[in-house]
Amino acid sequence: MSYLRAFILCLPLAVFPGLAAAQTASVAFGTVEADPTLPVEVTADNLAVNQADGSAEFTGNVLIVQGIMRLSADNVLVIYKTASEGGGKAGIERLEATGNVVLVSGPDAAESRYAEYTIDKGTIVMTGDVLLTQETGTLASNRLEVNLTSGTAKMDGRVKTILNPNGGSN
Repeated sequence: MSYLRAFILCLPLAVFPGLAAAQTASVAFGTVEADPTLPVEVTADNLAVNQADGSAEFTGNVLIVQGIMRLSADNVLVIYKTASEGGGKAGIERLEATGNVVLVSGPDAAESRYAEYTIDKGTIVMTGDVLLTQETGTLASNRLEVNLTSGTAKMDGRVKTILNPNGGSN
């Protein structure tokens, strides 16, 4: 996968060496809006719970499923709300995924080194060699913020893609 990733990241510069990369791009993500209020199913090889700070760490082949969204990673740290943060309700505050992070929603997929999913906001922020693959093409950047409730995404920092004169992008 790393050879393919390197090829895709370098391809825009090889084909259009004079193409200036954009700093910000807005894109759609997923075919339908996701529901961050649905239950979160987690599968992993190992689990370590820290009662002192109210966290749980899943390691090894972690797969998180929430409705139509799937997030996989090497490690996922689950941080729970305290009773005061949740307005008296317990629940998950956020998930922090590291290592080979892949987010899939419908036909769209994004990969990165790190992702943080804030449940109440319904947002996932991915950083570190972000690669977004869609039916119409591929985009690379330093940061991707996905709004699951609206089905939109925003890419920041050295956004790269190939623009085809006949329409679409690669």
